[in-house]
Amino acid sequence: MSKMIAFDQEARDALKRGVFKLAQAVRVTLGPRGRNVILQKSFGSPTVTKDGVTVAKEIDLEDVYENMGARMVREVASKTSDVAGDGTTTATIMAEAIFNEGLRAVVAGVNPIQLKNGIDRAVADITDKLKSMSISVKNKKEEIAQVGSVASNNDMEIGRLLADAMEKVGKDGVITVDEGKSLATEVEWVEGMQFDRGYLSPYFVTDPQKMECVLEDAYVLIHEKKLSSVK
Repeated sequence: MSKMIAFDQEARDALKRGVFKLAQAVRVTLGPRGRNVILQKSFGSPTVTKDGVTVAKEIDLEDVYENMGARMVREVASKTSDVAGDGTTTATIMAEAIFNEGLRAVVAGVNPIQLKNGIDRAVADITDKLKSMSISVKNKKEEIAQVGSVASNNDMEIGRLLADAMEKVGKDGVITVDEGKSLATEVEWVEGMQFDRGYLSPYFVTDPQKMECVLEDAYVLIHEKKLSSVK
């Protein structure tokens, strides 16, 4: 397969167009009053979402160079989602701004290495400033509910359920969020630890009618390697 090669202004302009197109699609979801985006899937019904990283992952541009620019910003959104779990739209908008201003500086003759070092120093300063401005949530139910409501597009019910769950499990507990099959939002409390793996052999079944294996006060063996035989 032959390779397409672009240089200088042609390459920069194409990358810029790709960054712009992806950022334009994502920026409308910014903030608690952000608008929804409708995504057409290759199969099934369209998806309605206001999650920035979800929108970014669905964008695939026809032009090769434009798609490269879009993929760069999409990677920013994906990494932000992996590290912080939120803020993907803000990260996308900031990435576009940094790209555009950096491109302008490079065209004007600024050394790219010095520009990159300056961006790194600016990021460190901004990070320190944000840390000094941040407010710690000290397990107050009202504060947790407020944060949860904002993160869920001002859904007070979701915020309340999240605050109840945080209060119930404590700081060492685990909260798992799964997509439901109905319109209602449900909360299920599980005492102890749960592994959704099932039993390995039907001989473990204690209730043939329900096909359940229920063991009271059972011993648990934890081993880091696979057991091939039991003697």
